[in-house]
Amino acid sequence: MDKNITRTDKRIIVFTGPSIHPKDAVKILKADYRPPVGRDDVIKALQDKPDVIAIIDGVFHQKPAVSHKEILRALKEGVRVVGGASMGALRASELDDFGMVGVGRVYSYYKNGLIEADDDVAVVFNPETLEQLSEALVTMGYNFRLAVNEDLIDEEDFKSLVQTAKSIYYPKRTYRKVLKDAKIDEDKKEELERFLDERGIDLKMEDAVEVLKYVKENL
Repeated sequence: MDKNITRTDKRIIVFTGPSIHPKDAVKILKADYRPPVGRDDVIKALQDKPDVIAIIDGVFHQKPAVSHKEILRALKEGVRVVGGASMGALRASELDDFGMVGVGRVYSYYKNGLIEADDDVAVVFNPETLEQLSEALVTMGYNFRLAVNEDLIDEEDFKSLVQTAKSIYYPKRTYRKVLKDAKIDEDKKEELERFLDERGIDLKMEDAVEVLKYVKENL
């Protein structure tokens, strides 16, 4: 057994997909991996008597999102529920007062009011392969801010990029389209594109890894 895989008798269910693929996640945490969570999926999971449920990814528009009520039911039944990265971060920010644990930067952004809508983390993905096909607004904003810190763009460029990204419907929101539509200098676009390719951060993936490590080390 890989030394990085936790050895536990606990029943752990993890809902994930585009933020971190199960084949990569299992290298960190041995668990029952399921597709992005939707309405009633937590209720169904409870039938398997889990000790821990970790919510990373969830659906937003393909079908109704996971409800607060079913997470509260899991908590009431004594299940430890952890969330981060995407839908898990949003629900954790809303339910941490009731016992759900939030992990990662995206969770803290929701909790502190820096982001508010599900659109900030929404992406479209291939349901068969779980491959992410668009980019999350929260990740774009994070990387554009890094570019400001590197003096690649200025504050006006940052505002233009973020506003452009917000104006694009989330299934079509990609760096290529944002850079094409944003009103900033062409030379800056080229430099920013190189920066994103070489040093861009996958914020949701990093938070997903944090969720898995938190479960492994603390529950």
